[in-house]
Amino acid sequence: MTGIEIAVGYVFAWAVRKAQRVAGRADAEVDRGLDAGMDRLHDLVVRRLGSDPALQRAEEEAAAGQAEPSLRTRQRLELALEEAVESDTEFACALLKAVEELQARPGAADGVSAGDGGQAVRGDVDIRADGGSAAALRMGDVIVGNPPRPGAPQG
Repeated sequence: MTGIEIAVGYVFAWAVRKAQRVAGRADAEVDRGLDAGMDRLHDLVVRRLGSDPALQRAEEEAAAGQAEPSLRTRQRLELALEEAVESDTEFACALLKAVEELQARPGAADGVSAGDGGQAVRGDVDIRADGGSAAALRMGDVIVGNPPRPGAPQG
């Protein structure tokens, strides 16, 4: 994955977090350092791209509740950033630095995330059930054994 692809991911993640805050759904315990880094990256990209339609479309998709930008929007935003990087070495250095700073934060680039009610796990998980039992990281009510016969309650 290139620095530009990573930058696009962070820009979209920033827009998603902004939309969640506006809707009042953001966690109270957000990593403020990660937020600050994403703010810096987003501000850098906005200053360079301005009102580029690809950037506007990405923010619209995030505000609409999409967890990821559409393929077309991602490609357009990558192309816009590639063009900006190719024509402005100062911007290219600043973008690379912002991405590297974000990736250096613990948990920022490990690919682990979870939505509402979910659990994120980094690394291997090995869950086993033996002898007719059930096992999971998280599960609801489980009845082990044969189910009761349908019909009148037995008692």
